[in-house]
Amino acid sequence: MLTIVTIATKESEAFLRKKTKEVSDPRAITRGFISDMKKTMIAANGIGLAANQIGEECKVFVAIHAGKFYTLINPEIIKSSAEEEEAEEGCLSVPMVYGPVKRAARVTIEGTDMRGKLVKIKAVGLLARIFQHEMDHLNGKLFIDRAKNTYRIEPEHLS
Repeated sequence: MLTIVTIATKESEAFLRKKTKEVSDPRAITRGFISDMKKTMIAANGIGLAANQIGEECKVFVAIHAGKFYTLINPEIIKSSAEEEEAEEGCLSVPMVYGPVKRAARVTIEGTDMRGKLVKIKAVGLLARIFQHEMDHLNGKLFIDRAKNTYRIEPEHLS
């Protein structure tokens, strides 16, 4: 299991707020690295995880939605709907903090898979939200920068 970088220290928060670097050869991203990211995300009860959340500065994220895994290398959102939806978000790098965030209801994202093949995904609803949240990570933004009001839930209140 990999360690998730949190905003617990000024140094770790500064790292999370740095823009990640383009991957020059997507095929250099190993299956083991992606597998470790997925296992870490699942173990932490997450639905998305960007590489910088585990201390890597590369432009890579993994996500899971409706039982399907997504791995995107050098992703870019190429289209966003004008229609927005507001929903509660949390983040593995900002533990126990939640808040409502407005995001585009639909996005089209392009990226490369591990074979170096270009993929294009049209996402709506929660999947669109996940992709936007992870893209924010890769661009050095945290959901708390977008949330209107954040609140903390103490661990003893979770069941």
